[in-house]
Amino acid sequence: MKLSLFFDLNKCTGCDECLRACKDEFVGNAYLPYNEAQPDTQYGYYPGITPLDGVTVPKPWVKHGQLWMQDFEVSIGKFPMVKAKYVMEPCMHCQNAPCEKAATGGAVYTRPDGIVIIDPAKAVGQRQLVASCPYGRIFWNDDLSLPQKCTMCAHRVDAGDIPRCVEACPNKAIYFGDLEDPNSEISKVMKERKAVPLHPEFGTEPLVTYAGLPMTFVVGKVIDGRTGRYIKGAKVTLVSSSGQTFTAVTDNFADFELDGLKNRQVYTVTVEAPRKLTKKMLFYLDGFKDLGQIQVF
Repeated sequence: MKLSLFFDLNKCTGCDECLRACKDEFVGNAYLPYNEAQPDTQYGYYPGITPLDGVTVPKPWVKHGQLWMQDFEVSIGKFPMVKAKYVMEPCMHCQNAPCEKAATGGAVYTRPDGIVIIDPAKAVGQRQLVASCPYGRIFWNDDLSLPQKCTMCAHRVDAGDIPRCVEACPNKAIYFGDLEDPNSEISKVMKERKAVPLHPEFGTEPLVTYAGLPMTFVVGKVIDGRTGRYIKGAKVTLVSSSGQTFTAVTDNFADFELDGLKNRQVYTVTVEAPRKLTKKMLFYLDGFKDLGQIQVF
C-alpha cells in the first residue's frame, strides 16, 4: 500500500477550506505518536509607548503559527494574457526524503504505507530538519524545540478515515487513496489527468502529485495578411527542439493558446489556414510569450 494525495488545481478556487480544516484538526490537538499539537498564531501587546502628544499607545506583536497545508497563488503571463492558479502544498511525503536523511536517531521515518512522520519524541532539538526540506514544508515550534509538519492525518488513516483536507474540500479538488490499487479512485484520476510532482528536479520522489500545475504558455492571433480579418479555425502546431508537439485551433477571435510548454527550448510554429499558404516561424522560449498577430496570405 502506498497512500497519496492528488491535487487537481483546475478545481481549486483558493477558498482555504483545506487550510482551515487542517488547523481545526491539529491546533491544540496532539495525536501521539505522530505529532504534538500545532501551535496557533498568537497576538499580544508590548508595554505602551508614549508619543509626543502624551498618549500611551500599546505596541502589538504577533507570533505566527504553522501552515501544514497552504495554497499559494501563482500567476503566469503578461497582461492581458494572465493565468492564475492556487497551488496547495502540504508535506510531499517523499520516498527519497531529505528530512529523513538529515535526521539523527531515527527522528524521521517512513511508514509502510508511505507516510513520512517526524517522531515528536526523537526530533526534539533537531532544527536542521527545517532547512533540509526543499519545499519549505517543515516548521519549527519554538515552545517545544520541535520540527513539525503535515502527517497526512495518519491518526485518522489508522482509524479508517480520510485526511481532513480531503473531507473539507468543497470542490473535490483533493483525492486520497492507495496508489498500488489500480482500481482506486486516485489511481484512475491520476492516470486520466496525467499527474505530475511539484519540482521533479528535486529528485525526492514525492507521493503527493498534481494536475493543472501552472506552466509556461504561448498565445497569438492569426489574421489574413491582405484584409486584416480574423481567421477562425486555423491550425497552429508547435514542435519543440526536444520533439514534443502541441496543437491548437484559433477561436472566433482568431486567438490560440498552447499550454504546458517547457522553457529554454527552440520551437517551430506552423500555421495552417484554409485557402492560405502554410506559414512557419521559429522562436526561443524562456517564459510566457505572446507571438502577436501572425499574418497568413
